[in-house]
Amino acid sequence: MRTLGGIILNNHIKGLVCRECGAVYPQKLIFSCEKCFAPLEVEYNFDNIHITRDDISRRPKSIWRYKELLPLNDFEAAVDLGTGLSTLHKAENLGKHLGLNNLYIKDDTVNPTNSFKDRPASVAISKAVEFGAVAVGCPSTGNLAASVAAHAAKAGLPCYIFIPSNTELNKVLQASVYGARIIAVDGTYDQANRLAAQVAQEYGWAFANINLRSYYVEGSKTLVFEICEQLGWEAPDAIVIPLGSGALFCAIKRGLDQFKRVGLIEDKPTRLYGAQGEGSAPIVDAFKAGWDDVLPIEYPDTVAKSLAIGDPGDGYYVLQHLRETGGAAADVSNHEILDAIKLVAETEGVFTEPAGGVTVAVLKKLAENGHFKPDEKVVCAVTGNGFKATDTIQNVLVSPPVIKPTLGSFKEQQEKSKW
Repeated sequence: MRTLGGIILNNHIKGLVCRECGAVYPQKLIFSCEKCFAPLEVEYNFDNIHITRDDISRRPKSIWRYKELLPLNDFEAAVDLGTGLSTLHKAENLGKHLGLNNLYIKDDTVNPTNSFKDRPASVAISKAVEFGAVAVGCPSTGNLAASVAAHAAKAGLPCYIFIPSNTELNKVLQASVYGARIIAVDGTYDQANRLAAQVAQEYGWAFANINLRSYYVEGSKTLVFEICEQLGWEAPDAIVIPLGSGALFCAIKRGLDQFKRVGLIEDKPTRLYGAQGEGSAPIVDAFKAGWDDVLPIEYPDTVAKSLAIGDPGDGYYVLQHLRETGGAAADVSNHEILDAIKLVAETEGVFTEPAGGVTVAVLKKLAENGHFKPDEKVVCAVTGNGFKATDTIQNVLVSPPVIKPTLGSFKEQQEKSKW
């Protein structure tokens, strides 16, 4: 019987395996392959995984309904704030605007801390507890900070968050209120990330997207598990995904492959599309140039700060998946991003931060350039709530007029504003 710190290991997890050289490792805190320094990923024993649609449908409405495909040994110990099964909107109004009859918005703004990052954070902090970690943390552009801090609070663990000093104020406040120790780094996300990696190594702490990364990314694939379930156990024809590090994009590809392997969906192709903001688009630049790898950007600059990662860790693999699936990648300007925030709010009632504005703006650009057929099922991932970035969004909104409390004043304003 295999054990981990007294916990009986589940037979659905083999361990970790290197993406490049194939070296195998037991479940432990580890950043990368010790032989070739490539990323590691969880290896499942699919012969021991037996899961049906009925099994899933009877379970609680959280990411842990897909537990056989998540890397935890003791599911009773999962740190769960109720993340998952977020709304899949049939976006009829926006679809009509774009000429798409089956457009959907996967709205992860409604998760416990209002972003998709609750998915990987729930898995990472659960795994940290399983490993007996004494402290947790992460480097973050903002959303992961809040997610890790909230789950750490639930787990009763001290939490250390490293953020660029220009992170949106609301995101800093949200992470702070959960009791995390916030360290604002005078530099870019990539510099904050390097410092966090050094701290994790020095103190032996469990950091979600560093030495827990192999487990952390597994949580993100539940987004596409839910999309398929909500579409009646069918994969969509296309998905538009925001690109920061590229981890979510790769997780979605991995999730589709795993759902097919265990027989939960049919083996049909899904095109994956990547979205970045101009000034912080190293993956898009590499895709357009036909390169096999990404050339980092030293100082990424975009209004979508949660995607401002100049050296995306999974960029190489994103490029592979873009080409394998027949998808594409595009970038959009700050003006297009902010316009898209208003567009999706005014047509579908979904309020997104700039990262969601990126995916909607890229969706619009792709639709106008003929990437989708009118009746294809297309999903656009909106991954964070607009209230996280009000200091940015308020710049494009008009202040409301102030009138006297009389009907005459209202009519006068109505005439002036052409309401």
